[in-house]
Amino acid sequence: MAIATVLGASLTLVGCASTGGIHAQAKHLDPASLDAGNAIRAADTDAQWPASDWWTAYGDPQLNAWIAMAVSGSPSLAAAQARIREAQSMTGIARSAMAPQVNGTMSVQRHGWPDNVFYGPGPLADATTWDNTAALQFSYHLDVWGKDQNNTLKALDFAHATAADERAAQLELEANVVRTYVDLSLNYQLLDIANATLDQQKKIADIAVRRFNGGLGTELEVTQAQTPIPDYERRVDAVEESIALNKNRLAALAGKGPGAGDALTRPNLSMNTPIGLPSTLPADLIGHRPDVVAARWTVAAQARGIDVAKAEFYPDINLLASVGGYAAAGPLFQFFKSMSGSWTAGPALSLPIFNGGRLRSQLGAASASYDEAVDGYNQTIVNALKEISDEVVHMRSLQTQQDDAERSVSIAQKNYDLAKKGFTRGLTDYVNVLIAQTQLLNAQESVAKVQAARLDNRASLVVALGGGLAQPSDGPSSDQTAPKASLHPFGLGEKPAAPGLSQ
Repeated sequence: MAIATVLGASLTLVGCASTGGIHAQAKHLDPASLDAGNAIRAADTDAQWPASDWWTAYGDPQLNAWIAMAVSGSPSLAAAQARIREAQSMTGIARSAMAPQVNGTMSVQRHGWPDNVFYGPGPLADATTWDNTAALQFSYHLDVWGKDQNNTLKALDFAHATAADERAAQLELEANVVRTYVDLSLNYQLLDIANATLDQQKKIADIAVRRFNGGLGTELEVTQAQTPIPDYERRVDAVEESIALNKNRLAALAGKGPGAGDALTRPNLSMNTPIGLPSTLPADLIGHRPDVVAARWTVAAQARGIDVAKAEFYPDINLLASVGGYAAAGPLFQFFKSMSGSWTAGPALSLPIFNGGRLRSQLGAASASYDEAVDGYNQTIVNALKEISDEVVHMRSLQTQQDDAERSVSIAQKNYDLAKKGFTRGLTDYVNVLIAQTQLLNAQESVAKVQAARLDNRASLVVALGGGLAQPSDGPSSDQTAPKASLHPFGLGEKPAAPGLSQ
């Protein structure tokens, strides 16, 4: 009866602090409403979403093993996992407010009393006694307006967002390993080209020397043939340096010392498995990219933040009780006897009336944080579609570039062979050989770089598609991403329009 009376009185006073005029303003973007563009529409849309072990499509067991090592040993990924545990613990802290609280206190003190100059005649004058207390306090917050529940849900939503961020960090780590590994493969190809070019140049120099010794050539031709050799040797050294740096970076990505990279052998990558776009793009994009999932959970958390801020406008009701013993003077354990005991029990009410605009400002800040989260989610969706379109455009361009580069090698090789044959027979000078060799070198390097770019593009497209999120349905539902229309237990109060994340 007492609780009902307190609750009824509080409802008559709830209008003292008003939420009027403060509400969220941001509206979401529906991915399906965005124009995906010609590049995405023209791409193959019969493929599935990427698998969680997407890198196995490269067909290189060494790459598979290195990614497994990186995922298990990366300090940056371990830090992201620690943030998940921290967020889970914060959820536990918030949830604890919903449970009954029992606390105990005890004080055992030796008390020296002043003489009767201050207290006058009496049994405690100039005496030394025990002053002891012991008590158990019980409290339970009646979460009438859902503040504690929404605080818990807010912490849980942030924990979900942190978990999605961790998956995004893992995906970025996997992609960085693949990209560095592709670069390592490219540098091995460039090393082959540099060594082959150096060997060719040394053979041409030998021919020039023999021609000069036989009286068929000139000393100028000899020096012209020998001049490029140091530069080609420098190219070999530079590529070997790049290979060593690639191995160091792969070791660091795996959380190992540089020595671990020494065990890496030459990559053996392939592109036999075609890649396309899922037929459900872009409608299902929100469930497959971890950054989008994290953005949705952040919106859900901020929606609960609005509900918490609204609950602050309503009265807080706590049930309180205590039992204890109190004793001044007497034996040490006097306060444990029944004659020294006492108890209290009853409800306690706190009601905001005048607070200098603090509650309205808190609600305004919560609404602004929600708007910021919704706008951040919208931008994440826009960026996701842009990244996918960019990679599709790049993929189609690289296919054409590889055809052009391979034709260029074929023509340059024929030109070089003719120039070399003409120089050997004394039909042309060395300048033609040098020009042809430079053209061939550039063409061969272009083919290697385009092939590496296609391997890298494959990884980038997979990442843009979400990289195989293990459980794509783990995002919040649409009702979780909007503030509640009303917190009032009887359906009364303000019912502002609440924007959500789905129509």
